[in-house]
Amino acid sequence: MRSTNLLIGSPLERVEDFRLLRGRGQFIADINREGQYHAVILRSPVAHGLLRKIGAASGLQLPGVHAVLTARDLGPDVPVIPLRLHPLPELALFCQPVLAYGKVRYVGEPLAVVIADSQAIAEDALDLIEIDIEELPAITDRVNAAAAETVLFEDHGSNESIQWYAERGDADAAFASADYVRRETFKVQRHAAMFLEPRGFVAEWDEAAMKLTVWGAAKVAFANRKILADAMDLLEDQIDMLEGDVGGGFGSRGEFYPEDFLIPFAARHLNRPIKWIEDRREHLMAANHAREIECEVEIAATKDGRILGLRGHSWTDNGAYIRTNGSVAPRNAAQFMSGPYAIENVQLSTSMLTTNKTPTGTYRGPGRFEGDFVRERLIDLMAKDLGIDGVEVRRRNLVSADQMPYPLATMTPYESVTSLDSGDNHALFEQCLVEFGWAEKAKLQGALIDGRYHGISIGCFIEGGAAGPSEDARIVLETDGSFSVYLGSAGVGQGIETIMGQIAGDALEVPFRRVRVRYGSTNHVMEGYGSFHSRSTVMGGSAIVLAADALREKLKTVAAAALSCATDDVTLEPDGVTNGSGTSLSYGKLSDEPVEAEGRFKSGKYTYSYGSLAAHVAVDPKTGQVDIVEIASTKDVGRMINPATLNGQSVGSIVQGLGSTLLEHLVYDQNGQLLTGTLADYLLPTADDFPNIHASVCELAPSPTNPLGVKGAGEGEIIPVGGVVANAVAEALAEFGVEPLELPLSPPRIWQMIETKRQKSKERRP
Repeated sequence: MRSTNLLIGSPLERVEDFRLLRGRGQFIADINREGQYHAVILRSPVAHGLLRKIGAASGLQLPGVHAVLTARDLGPDVPVIPLRLHPLPELALFCQPVLAYGKVRYVGEPLAVVIADSQAIAEDALDLIEIDIEELPAITDRVNAAAAETVLFEDHGSNESIQWYAERGDADAAFASADYVRRETFKVQRHAAMFLEPRGFVAEWDEAAMKLTVWGAAKVAFANRKILADAMDLLEDQIDMLEGDVGGGFGSRGEFYPEDFLIPFAARHLNRPIKWIEDRREHLMAANHAREIECEVEIAATKDGRILGLRGHSWTDNGAYIRTNGSVAPRNAAQFMSGPYAIENVQLSTSMLTTNKTPTGTYRGPGRFEGDFVRERLIDLMAKDLGIDGVEVRRRNLVSADQMPYPLATMTPYESVTSLDSGDNHALFEQCLVEFGWAEKAKLQGALIDGRYHGISIGCFIEGGAAGPSEDARIVLETDGSFSVYLGSAGVGQGIETIMGQIAGDALEVPFRRVRVRYGSTNHVMEGYGSFHSRSTVMGGSAIVLAADALREKLKTVAAAALSCATDDVTLEPDGVTNGSGTSLSYGKLSDEPVEAEGRFKSGKYTYSYGSLAAHVAVDPKTGQVDIVEIASTKDVGRMINPATLNGQSVGSIVQGLGSTLLEHLVYDQNGQLLTGTLADYLLPTADDFPNIHASVCELAPSPTNPLGVKGAGEGEIIPVGGVVANAVAEALAEFGVEPLELPLSPPRIWQMIETKRQKSKERRP
């Protein structure tokens, strides 16, 4: 890497935007193969029941219908989707079969696949298929899950699949010696990632070559290839997983779903290309949900506001099955609830519950959003009880720079030990106060202006990133003098072509125009772990640095032979090579054959970006409407690759956090039917909802865990939004004594809280 970087740190425009803004992107809906059929999924209309019969005869008689595939067509053993992360043996029972057999466990569970000449014909066939399901009582909340009158998995005998434990220090002793203890119950609602482009696949089987090609891969193509190969009894090198342009991911896209198997299986079964694209309602009922959690947590502190410990238990509603990454959020909610604060004593546990709802998975900041809501609310409640300013309480408890690396709680049973790698929380906190204008806005606290009460609040967060174990990169000097960079990382809309091109350009010491970034195929590199957990830049970028170093050494050897000199006499220039006598060759004339090198970056340590976020809200007491007036955030990412794309990530993350806090809610009735299954009733933030957002990013503490010094930065600002906005609402409505403990902060909920306090106040009057 050149001593003075010309590309890293520059706000280059995204190169992919030239293609996308002109309508030249190629999304999965744009992929068509000659002779393809279309697939539609028959889904369970009931939440819980015994599957007695699927009668496909009438559907098969419809002209243009070629097959109706049920579990019987898959062979004696219906494939089950394994866990990708934290594959504990005791969780295997709760993994999802690709098609239901014997029993259905949620509305939307796949029962069969209809293959026809067109999607319309396949959908018509759905109405002709007879389904006989003997309904059973539906489990839809923590109370009836715990009652165990009905269990989803009889062999287990309980609707609690597993408990996780996060422990540090001696929490019981800390609480026994504390001057102050407060315990509260918090709830975070079920909601979803809701990326712009729904899921889809095109699969094609080549009988002669015994090769399967699948278009529509995303996020973790290599992992999904392995799962698919095992399920279809193929070798991994018999499958090519291809990723095109992707309309957002946010954790939910790219995990292995039933359709990841069903569409390739149908293609091989019929020896025809098969295309499947889900619609929005199908997406809302079938793709991973997230977040739903209830926490009973208490905080212990000294009388001067020093936090001594956190203790409590959480219950997560994981839905009907545990999908590939379904245990991540429950674990994270416990392990990372302490956040950036020096809390020496932690004893937190989480129960994962099975219910008759769509299974859950990860969504941007999984578990951390939930944990931050709980912790930041508890800190503000504690500060009020102790009569100490909330800003000062946070100052007193933030992990200091000289405490780094700072250990977090240890997680069991799948043991996880981690430490905050570096940082100056206090500096970021003070910067956020200044950029937000806290001193000037403090006079607005609780003020009634034009019929609305105003409130401000600030909170802090950490964002984990760089999940290992490794990532691959391959760089090729092409015969035209360009450098092709091949990655195992995936593109999910985060600007990977631009960012990785900047890293490669500086590592190779060549102009940006010479670099072409290639990703999204399992045949590009030997192995790839993909894009999740804010890992792409750290892991993929570091792999590029290693590959570039190796390639530069190879180029010196090739150049020495071409220029008839020693390798030590070769100098690599931006556009070619020279020897000690001044003879030069352009990269395009250096070799008649491509020259390539690979790099693999391994790491077992997370990086942690960190920061603070402040919010100003205005609340209408007559309607309960919460309006966001202004938000300011500060974050340290160790080292910025592209400030422009990073700012986009930060602002987008805040907007998603506002949707999660104020609007989005997946609601089920007592029968397990999804009531908010369209965009008419599942509310998302729009341009009209955007507040005045200031997102500031800096480079105070480079990470010591990777050669670039970068930290993952794709998720950070969504994490604190729920807690900070809830605290701001509480400050605005201090006159009424309103203390939100549950999300979303919808107008009916806020209005009801105000009215409840008003009625209690009236009852107390003589």
